[in-house]
Amino acid sequence: MLAGLQSWMQQAVAKPGSDAAALRGAGKWVRPSSTLSPEQRTGIYRGMYLLRMRDALTVDYPGLAHYFGPDGFERFVASYVKKFPSRSYTLNRLGDHVPEFIRRQRGLKRREFLYDMARAELAMTEVFDERETPALTPGQIAAVPAEKWESARLIPVAAFRMLEFDYPVPLYLEAVREEEPPPVMRPRRTRVVYYRRDYALLRLDLKPAAYHLLGLLAKGEPLGKAVEAAWLASTPRVKEGALFAWFQRWMSEGLFGKIRWR
Repeated sequence: MLAGLQSWMQQAVAKPGSDAAALRGAGKWVRPSSTLSPEQRTGIYRGMYLLRMRDALTVDYPGLAHYFGPDGFERFVASYVKKFPSRSYTLNRLGDHVPEFIRRQRGLKRREFLYDMARAELAMTEVFDERETPALTPGQIAAVPAEKWESARLIPVAAFRMLEFDYPVPLYLEAVREEEPPPVMRPRRTRVVYYRRDYALLRLDLKPAAYHLLGLLAKGEPLGKAVEAAWLASTPRVKEGALFAWFQRWMSEGLFGKIRWR
């Protein structure tokens, strides 16, 4: 009995389509009140469902919410949850498919820009929610013998995401957060790393060679080989000193959690 009621209630509240179809059979499970029919009583929860989805996605995607505006974002959310309804007791991961959903909307204006922004906002949410893993300590770094650094392999902390965009979407999101008019978005290759330190969400903007080097390190390439590969791939050539300066900053920012050497 309880399982049947729960199953019907979930369908009545979350089922896409018309209210009449979703609420059919309400009288079997819900009694009327002095003022409302079973359909009307259940319809209150059905009406709140989309609002709750909208509120949850507004928290995770404030940039998209700003871009679409209140009415447009509500329509976007309705289309999204129809394709990717909530399937968990928590709404923390409701928005995991938003970038994919946008990428598939062929008729959506400025789709490439919106796709980049959704990817950035999803990465920020993931980093914010990621489990806490400790960064390398000065003692652990000092324990590596000088002759072993060339072959050392570094493992990033869990709260770490690297992304490359066709648009400078971090600037748009920064303006939204500061409640300032966003800049006009024109194509410009942009590379960033999002990470968390002391429970604060942070971002570093990266030059192409820096992005290449950090990407190699994050994939487990030995430090010496990663530096050489990033230097050879840079055009024009960057100074090796710059590569090591980037590496030192990443260490001080706490981007790496483990180091392996033999």
